[in-house]
Amino acid sequence: DQHCSSCTPAALRAMRSCAVLLLALGAAALVPSHAAGLRSGMNPIRKVVTMLQSMQKKVEEEGEKEKGLYEKFMCYCQSGNSDLSASISAAELKVPAVSSDIEASEAKLAQAKEDLKQAQADR
Repeated sequence: DQHCSSCTPAALRAMRSCAVLLLALGAAALVPSHAAGLRSGMNPIRKVVTMLQSMQKKVEEEGEKEKGLYEKFMCYCQSGNSDLSASISAAELKVPAVSSDIEASEAKLAQAKEDLKQAQADR
């Protein structure tokens, strides 16, 4: 075996251990799930992979929900401002009409009070 001069026996053992671990992970990923289920329970590595896939799916679903809520909020912010402006404009247009209606009603009330006084005096 030719090794570099800086490689110590401990470093070589660590590299071999990493290589074996990577091979084991690769082999576990290739084993069909039903074959893994036939052994005594599920492979711990497969459990972790399944858990990570489940977490990824949940995060993606939550992301989609958040995206939808954000889009609704932005739509509300954009359309809410124009709706509010339109409502204010409509109310400002009604102010003179309502004011004149109030003045007319007050005039009718004053006339009705005057007619009532006249009717009571004529009795």
